[in-house]
Amino acid sequence: MKTLKLRIKDRHYKALDQLASEVNFVWNYVNDLSFKHLKRKGEFLSSYDIDKYTKGASKECGLHSQIIQAISAELVTRRKQFKKAKLKWRVSNKKLARRSLGWIPFKKVAIKYADGFVQYGKHQFKIWDSYGLSQYSIKTGSFVEDARGRWYVCLVVDSPKTEKSTGTKAIGIDLGLKDIATCSDGTVISNPKFYRQYEQKLGIAQRAKNKKCVRALHAKIANSRKDHLHKASTELVRENALIVVGDLSAKKLVKTKMAKSVLDASFSALKTMLKYKCENAGVMFEEVNERFTTQICSCCGEITASSPKGRADLRIRVWECECGSVNQRDLNSAKNILALGHKRLEVGITLLSGG
Repeated sequence: MKTLKLRIKDRHYKALDQLASEVNFVWNYVNDLSFKHLKRKGEFLSSYDIDKYTKGASKECGLHSQIIQAISAELVTRRKQFKKAKLKWRVSNKKLARRSLGWIPFKKVAIKYADGFVQYGKHQFKIWDSYGLSQYSIKTGSFVEDARGRWYVCLVVDSPKTEKSTGTKAIGIDLGLKDIATCSDGTVISNPKFYRQYEQKLGIAQRAKNKKCVRALHAKIANSRKDHLHKASTELVRENALIVVGDLSAKKLVKTKMAKSVLDASFSALKTMLKYKCENAGVMFEEVNERFTTQICSCCGEITASSPKGRADLRIRVWECECGSVNQRDLNSAKNILALGHKRLEVGITLLSGG
């Protein structure tokens, strides 16, 4: 399955805002009900238990009964995920800084698609159908609002059979900040630094308190970055049969002084894209521990006195090993990552003895 995101025409925003307000009301009621029951009984309500309390509410608030059930199920799921007795209150007032972005979940039976329209109850929402929805089977989804007030419908659908990758190569990928990714075959995915490009304009808009411009710039940065990563990951999956990636942790680096550069590079998103695209295309994907891959010489396999050591030697981009080989830092690391991937595959292959 995969999720398709399609934009809804602007003329429907008022109706969607009203529905989102009703969703927030139900969410807050269910959230408060669940918390009070926990304090009184010492146990959490399940989504099935919550549905008993919300039975018949669809007539009062104008929401499909399946949407109300979807809200309850989502609340229980997020409560378990974040391990909290009570989740955040959803705020509908758009004039408040802490308002919640619009969200309207639904199940398959609550929505229909035909002739460029998504129909929910009595409402018909015109969309830009760039995917050809008629060829997909819709499972579930939701209406969502972005920071600029634009509405989209996100649909979880059965993914049609995709063409398997015809690539035969195997590559290792070293993730980084200067370049988002350096591959063992010499391919480099550059880091355009989208945030840095618009940082000055963003600062001017923020100082002028031009919220509309700020939101537009943030959206442009995010969309440009996502487009760049999608194109790069698709090309890598198309050309290779095995992709091995280092386990560089963005979560840890975000806590350092390099946080802004880490978030701008978004190599974690690239890793996620590669993983699910490899699954769809039948390409093998491995993630390995990249510890010491920068220091180990990819030719002799040894860590010598000339090898760059830790953060102190980050400025060293090219170094000569005692074996005589000249190594480019990131390329050398990518070759070592590929070697680790091959070793893992060798260990993972089981030999079947003849009967």
